Amino acid sequence: MSRPPSFTPPPGARAVTLRTSRGDFAAVDAPAAAGVPPKGTALLLPGFTGSKEDFNPLHEALNARGYHTVAVDGRGQYESDGPETDESAYAQEELARDVLAQAAALGALDALGTLDTPVHLVGHSLGGQIARAAVLLDHSPFRSLTLMASGPAQISVSQQQRVKLLRDALAVMTMAEVWEAIQAMEPPEETETGEVEGGLDEGLADQEDLRRRWLGNKPAQLLATGRQLCIEPDRVAELAAVPIPFHVLSGSRDDTWPVTLLDDMALRLRAHRTVVQGAEHSPNTDNPLETAQAFADFWDRTDATGPR
Repeated sequence: MSRPPSFTPPPGARAVTLRTSRGDFAAVDAPAAAGVPPKGTALLLPGFTGSKEDFNPLHEALNARGYHTVAVDGRGQYESDGPETDESAYAQEELARDVLAQAAALGALDALGTLDTPVHLVGHSLGGQIARAAVLLDHSPFRSLTLMASGPAQISVSQQQRVKLLRDALAVMTMAEVWEAIQAMEPPEETETGEVEGGLDEGLADQEDLRRRWLGNKPAQLLATGRQLCIEPDRVAELAAVPIPFHVLSGSRDDTWPVTLLDDMALRLRAHRTVVQGAEHSPNTDNPLETAQAFADFWDRTDATGPR
């Protein structure tokens, strides 16, 4: 998963509680930069084992382009509460309805001062599939949808095997014990450099931040969403019928969904396509400036041309 350079909100951003009709969600709220005409709001959804902090490297650049950005922890993810053992609370439709409630709450607070301003929706990996489910339930709250390193259906076989290992471990171990097991499995040289390709957590200079994030996740959320990643059907044709603009962004290499599969999905969606060179499954942290520029350019173009 993404390796945020810091768990501290960047300048101009602050940790907040986003209050919605479906409960409270921990969020990082970053308004458009002072003196910059506000253009709109973006809701950012993290991936499996990730958190709102994964988008910390993007806020300043997006705020400088006039966008108000809000990254959230989903239900049972890091600092957002949720049931410990009830997996039904994390069914994909439940998580999608949470996103609709978050968008409604942001619409009421939008910097443009209206109650119904659609938001730009961004989902990373698992967050992309939850975002897709939300749009399929009701696209009206959304100005556009960006799928970042998030594919058309289930994850690759190799990643399914890793998720199965996690599920098996959670059946017999505590979250703290699983964390220690994950660390013990990583080669020392990879842990020291902070780059663990395709791992459940890729490391930070300060491992305690990652450990704290891991322990904040509810086991039922990891079990339920891990299963979703392994069985997700291809819903691209359904999504292509939704009348909002789409953006498919990825790194130039990805072992969770092959880049060629993401290319094909973009064609099927008639989506704008961005490949961030040198980035892998987390363009938001691998190359944040280019990623933020691609987001803002797409949103600018979307606002200029209107619905597709």
